[in-house]
Amino acid sequence: MKSFVHTLPGGATLQAYLHEEICGSDGQLWGPRPAVILCPGGGYAFTSPREADPPAFLFLNMGLQVFILHYRVGEQAGKLQPMEDLARSILLVRERCSEWEIDPDRVAVMGFSAGAHLACSLGVHWDDEELARRCEVKEVRRLRPDAMILAYPVITAGTFAHRKSIELVSADSGRPQEYWSLETQVNDQTPPAFLWHTMDDAGVPVENSFLLAQALHKAGVECECHLFPSGCHGMSVCTGEVYTPSATVGMWVPLCKNWLEHRFGPLGGL
Repeated sequence: MKSFVHTLPGGATLQAYLHEEICGSDGQLWGPRPAVILCPGGGYAFTSPREADPPAFLFLNMGLQVFILHYRVGEQAGKLQPMEDLARSILLVRERCSEWEIDPDRVAVMGFSAGAHLACSLGVHWDDEELARRCEVKEVRRLRPDAMILAYPVITAGTFAHRKSIELVSADSGRPQEYWSLETQVNDQTPPAFLWHTMDDAGVPVENSFLLAQALHKAGVECECHLFPSGCHGMSVCTGEVYTPSATVGMWVPLCKNWLEHRFGPLGGL
């Protein structure tokens, strides 16, 4: 495994965990792998360690090339800066795909809570002209994720909003509030999504996932949504390592693996 940190313009960092070349039993090298860029939660105030390395290593073991984005937060969360960080990350991964053994047409974004808001923001706003200008990219579709994995996501700026997250990310953005209410921004070019939430989430109401799933379905975008009866907010990978052990809710991980294999084909891992 190769591991390194890449610093993006503006100071955000991208932690990479990459498989090195591996030969199969027939002596053939495993081909380019799918990749996932992971956005931890933290209400746009910080990035949560429990939603960084623990899921990163699970998805690395599945066979993906994994990147953890520590995007700009707090006073730097406004002005479209976190979304710029994610857009630059997906562009970088595609530009360096040969060097990093990545299939540029199989790049997913994954987020938890406010990190899921960030992932989905790029999913619905990948063609924003300001993002393209900042990233200096003419072919704007290169900023579009191929899939979204959204765990207990912050989605809406409406009735069921996680208000502090929306206030931080929307600050000085020059965008109307509806821009950040992602269920209102979905169209048929939004990437397919895997969502999960617990019904009694007291931090981010499950209605956030309801609203997004309904919007995706209406737009004809493939969506798989799993709702578990009980579990606190911020369960991450639902193991003792992150202090939220749950065999039931933890089923989201193999369910997501199955979904990714349906989208991307064999992942090449466990």
